[in-house]
Amino acid sequence: MQGVLSGFAVIAVVIGVGYVIGRRDWLGVHGQEVLTKLAFYVASPALLFTLLARADLSVIFSGRLLVTALSTAAAAGVFVAVGVVRGWGVGRTTIGALCSSYVNSANLGIPIAVYVLGDASLVAPVLLFQLVVLNPIALTVLDLSGAGAEGPMWRRLLSPLSNPIAVATLAGVAVSAVGLDIPGPVLDPLTLIGNMSVPAVLLAFGISLRGSAVPGRGSDRGAVLLSVTLKAVVQPLAAWALGAHVFGLHGAALLDVVVTSALPAAQNLYTYASQYRVAETLARDAILLSTTASVPVLVVVATLLG
Repeated sequence: MQGVLSGFAVIAVVIGVGYVIGRRDWLGVHGQEVLTKLAFYVASPALLFTLLARADLSVIFSGRLLVTALSTAAAAGVFVAVGVVRGWGVGRTTIGALCSSYVNSANLGIPIAVYVLGDASLVAPVLLFQLVVLNPIALTVLDLSGAGAEGPMWRRLLSPLSNPIAVATLAGVAVSAVGLDIPGPVLDPLTLIGNMSVPAVLLAFGISLRGSAVPGRGSDRGAVLLSVTLKAVVQPLAAWALGAHVFGLHGAALLDVVVTSALPAAQNLYTYASQYRVAETLARDAILLSTTASVPVLVVVATLLG
């Protein structure tokens, strides 16, 4: 259980620091916006590029990843279906679907993979799947929907090509695919800049909690509760059912896919919502509540399957 608790403790401390910064107004009225833009335009693209440029892309075709991909599609698909029926709009439905299925595979998944699964590399397939498949699709949908954007449709059609996260992801995959060895003097500064991504996202998230209402209330209550239920309960159950009864996984392999599917929604989803100025409250509340709910879920999963 040490990995579960230590991973959450690190995140809670940094978010808490962000909350204090917001309460004290140390960064001024635009502090959260600056951190969000720093993460979206600079730090996160650098982090994604350096991770993918050195990654083994063959892991994206692993059998365990297929279970994760299907359980992700199941959770996101339910939210999209409800969003269409309820008329929540493309941008809001996209953010909600991400919060229902996009796991915190980096800053929380890695320590949990080390302490619970015994191997940090086991989280790599999920990380790659989200960076290479989910990220580009979701950001393209947000770009084409016009969320937070202005201008004619032709400009929106070209906007995904200038999205820094999508461009960095594709560039990293291309470098890894051709086996290009990037010199240290080039890669090291990018790695240093990329290291700002997770702290910036967590601090901005903490600042956003200043003066906010109790999560899960207000007009977004239904969407938030649906997203948290899908993320904390439905996705790990779907991963267990698919892994055990469809793909015949057992032991450590089954524990791996269920634990990674039970991870909470990633904090960088709030960065996306803030950048596109859509469903920010939904993203903030869903991330906070799914992170809280995932603690007992991960403990139960590790106890039953470990």
